[in-house]
Amino acid sequence: MLHSDRFDPRLKVIHADMDAFFAAVEVLDDPSLSGKPLVIGHPGPRGVVSTASYEARQFGVHSAMPSTEALRRCPEAIWRSPRGKRYGEVSRIIMEVFREFTPTIEPLSVDEAFLDISGSLKLFHGALAIGEGVRRRVHEATGGLTVSIGIAPNKFLAKLASDLDKPDGMTVVDPDGIQELLDPLPVKKIWGVGPRMTEALHQIGLKTIQDLRKGGVDLLQRRFGENSAHRLWNLAHGRDERGFGDRSPAKSISTENTFSKDISRGPASDRFLRNSAEEIAESLRREGWRTRTLRLKVRISSFETFTRSKTLETPIQDAATLYQTGREMLRDVDLKGEGIRLLGLGAAGLVSADEPVQNSLFSDESVPIRDEKVTRLIDQAMTETGSPLLKRGSVVTPPPETSRGGRRAATADEEEELRRSTSSEDSQRKDRKP
Repeated sequence: MLHSDRFDPRLKVIHADMDAFFAAVEVLDDPSLSGKPLVIGHPGPRGVVSTASYEARQFGVHSAMPSTEALRRCPEAIWRSPRGKRYGEVSRIIMEVFREFTPTIEPLSVDEAFLDISGSLKLFHGALAIGEGVRRRVHEATGGLTVSIGIAPNKFLAKLASDLDKPDGMTVVDPDGIQELLDPLPVKKIWGVGPRMTEALHQIGLKTIQDLRKGGVDLLQRRFGENSAHRLWNLAHGRDERGFGDRSPAKSISTENTFSKDISRGPASDRFLRNSAEEIAESLRREGWRTRTLRLKVRISSFETFTRSKTLETPIQDAATLYQTGREMLRDVDLKGEGIRLLGLGAAGLVSADEPVQNSLFSDESVPIRDEKVTRLIDQAMTETGSPLLKRGSVVTPPPETSRGGRRAATADEEEELRRSTSSEDSQRKDRKP
């Protein structure tokens, strides 16, 4: 729904959502994949689809689908293992593009963010010009990736709009035609309405947003309670009062992976923990958090699951401390002689990175603070040079050690699993989406 007034101050929020981001990055790095059904994930019996190209989506393949079902629907699909670090590199470029248009952005994940453009309308000659500029600059800065844009008076409508003209589209919500846009849409388009609530709404005869409005708030309240009823009612009328200072603190940032073949504690688990620590640390720095509590999740071959956690005296955001703490917690787990089926690393107890760090009087807390300073210098060097080759020595994978050094090298099966393993359930991308 295109709005004619380019300078309408009510158009103050943009939701920018990259198109099939993981798949698009793979095509960017390997143009031979262009136009082909591409699935990001692991095709094994335990695998899950991370994302799929639009060509694969035509066969019904979508994110979170079991890999076995994706293979059944599209047997000719090309599969690629996720590369979290590479996606993070491109994400940083994209977020910097967003900051060219406004200093106030709210990332929801590595590939989408809200932009508060209320203070940029005059500078860039209106909301449409900003939206067009974001699309152009993302394409230029990334070397060809596309982004879909929603422009609206609030976050809910902007996020809704960005999904209406994908891929590479831009939808502007007319502030005077909000109900006209919303009423025909299915109730599942309301932010936060998942499959269960959709089914519950259908059971009481509410299938469209117009049905929900006509049903009345009392009906919703009897079925879902006061808080949920009023939230649904307001969103069904296009009302969303949340500002950019109202973002709820993230509860945690974590990664976990179910391996297609069980791995052993040692080189295999170390590789996963290194990669996970770098991904989590990168997310913490990008989104402005430090973590005080680190968590480990381990599931062994018999499906028994163990969890461990450790609370630090000083909040941190560097990969080295995350990795070393994860290794220590894993050493404390009795695997009962079994292999590791699933491994996860997480950061909880998040605090703003802007808060001052209080040193301890009784322990040397200078190490994590020093590590954080080194990490910032590495981030700065990577940004200035564009090279991902500069890393901390403590998170670089060492060469395989032979039995002469007292430790065995990884087996061929483990090396193959490590090559394929990645963070298949990253809460920074899915769990914390509104």
